[in-house]
Amino acid sequence: MSNSTMNDLRVKEPAEFKISHRMIGDNHPPVVIAEIGINHEGSIETAIAMADAAIDAGAEIIKHQTHIIEDEMSNEAKLVIPGNADISIYEIMERCALSEGDEWRLMQHVKQRGGIFISTPFSRAAVDRLVKFDIPAFKIGSGECNNYPLIKYIASFGKPVIISTGMNTIETVRPSVEILRRAKVPFALLHCTNVYPTPPNLVRLGAITLLKDAFPDAVIGLSDHTITSYPCLGAVALGGSILERHFTDSKDRPGPDIVCSMDPEELSGLIEGANIIFTARGGEKKAVEAEAPTIAFAFASVVAIKDIAPGEVLSERNIWVKRPGGGDFSALDFEDLLGQTVSTYVRKGFQLKRSEVTKSII
Repeated sequence: MSNSTMNDLRVKEPAEFKISHRMIGDNHPPVVIAEIGINHEGSIETAIAMADAAIDAGAEIIKHQTHIIEDEMSNEAKLVIPGNADISIYEIMERCALSEGDEWRLMQHVKQRGGIFISTPFSRAAVDRLVKFDIPAFKIGSGECNNYPLIKYIASFGKPVIISTGMNTIETVRPSVEILRRAKVPFALLHCTNVYPTPPNLVRLGAITLLKDAFPDAVIGLSDHTITSYPCLGAVALGGSILERHFTDSKDRPGPDIVCSMDPEELSGLIEGANIIFTARGGEKKAVEAEAPTIAFAFASVVAIKDIAPGEVLSERNIWVKRPGGGDFSALDFEDLLGQTVSTYVRKGFQLKRSEVTKSII
């Protein structure tokens, strides 16, 4: 039996861990991560305004992207143009990257507002910066999900790790999981589709269940790039504990990720809906105590539908089932009563009593 299989089999407790003061996992309300990312276009003032708008809308975790371009990209990146842009990825990130001082200022502002600041490092230098900042957790983007050297470096610092798994399979995710397990680092895996924006038919929420089955010790969630909150809400119903969407204070702002970003109103709605669905999920298929008053009138009892004389045989011509419940005979007893006789006069319109049946059934 492989080590990964043994690790999967040993898990019995619900997956959970803490980021700062926030418990995250199967038995805790889902957390929504508002990803500012590079939507600020390199402006610290815009970044702070976006963080404020997200926190005002109810966000607990604000996520940034830490780009130190010279350590992140080779010169070839100057020739690569993303599908949602018209200039190279090198130019985009160079324009949008915050300096160390500005990113520190952003983190301090988020913390002063009572929020939790985390970020995605795209290089070793970015990891080092965030370690110096003492952030409570790392977020790893889909592009780095199979960047095993970087993940190993991040895991060496012992902080919780959230990994988006877009563009990857269960098998290409597994080595990263093994790195985190060996480092004894708590972790979460987010299903993701890296199309901007993502059409609904490419979301594939079934991957939420597949990830949970493959990695039962992982907290599971969704990093979503659609233009609505519906996929995130569906992810909660399937057991998702982390929901991540890009965020902007205004959709009129420029930027390649604005098209798939939620605004404050959508963020508030997502948080409310996610909490409602979390409260509603789970449970068993049985009556609950609060349904007793409804059961009292909604269920049916066996009733005489005509006057029945002593010795008369019970049939569908003289008994039927009617509301309310609570009679001596329920609808479940109806078939067993057919063919039996009554020992006393039974009045039309009233529930049949056990004392009125010659051979009363139990």
